Amino acid sequence: PVPSRHLPPQRPPFCPAKRLGEQPALALPAELRDRGVAAGVAVLLEANTGRILLTRRAGTLSIFPNIWVPPGGHVEPDEELLDVGLRELEEETGLCLEAGTFTWRMLGLWESVYPPLLSRGLPRRHHVVTYLLLRSAESHQQLEARMRPSESEVSAYAWLEPPVLEAIAATEDGAESLGNVPNALPVTVGITELRNGSSSTTQLPTATFLNAAPAEGEDVERVSTGTKFALRLWLEARG
Repeated sequence: PVPSRHLPPQRPPFCPAKRLGEQPALALPAELRDRGVAAGVAVLLEANTGRILLTRRAGTLSIFPNIWVPPGGHVEPDEELLDVGLRELEEETGLCLEAGTFTWRMLGLWESVYPPLLSRGLPRRHHVVTYLLLRSAESHQQLEARMRPSESEVSAYAWLEPPVLEAIAATEDGAESLGNVPNALPVTVGITELRNGSSSTTQLPTATFLNAAPAEGEDVERVSTGTKFALRLWLEARG
């Protein structure tokens, strides 16, 4: 069951679905209204070393390109939430988690709209995303050794350490300024990039992960607002 304190789905204060209700003149056209609200699942995969896997969405994707998120996707008819999470994890990263090698729990629900701000146009996609926490009995090194990411969906991935994750969770989207790196954090974070069928390790400025969704103008490479919400719930779950 979903913890009652996490209902109804949470959303950012700048959520277009909320703003549309405040401005009737911005009513959606029929083709968008008829699309309805889809259900999705996203998986925070935590290794026994305490690191969590985030992936950068491919730049060719129609929604949230170049945004860092956990693996996840649509719920098909009659699918159980855990089955969706495991399927999407395998499709996007190649990781297949066997029963008995992980524990899991539901974290909470998030209302996701794309584009995320009305300043970038009327909503074209609307999801309610269930975030699941999967705790693996394996280290991130063991898990990474089995990863075979799908380049059509993922352009990079990173196993982030708790201090960086805590800093990400503390950033607020809709702010005017971009990310600043606290002194206690490393200046860069190691990521694995995928290009033309091969992978390579490189360093990404930690500030990229701390970018806030700009209140106006074009988006930037950043961690999604929903992911920050899920990371805050993960921190609560860690106690």
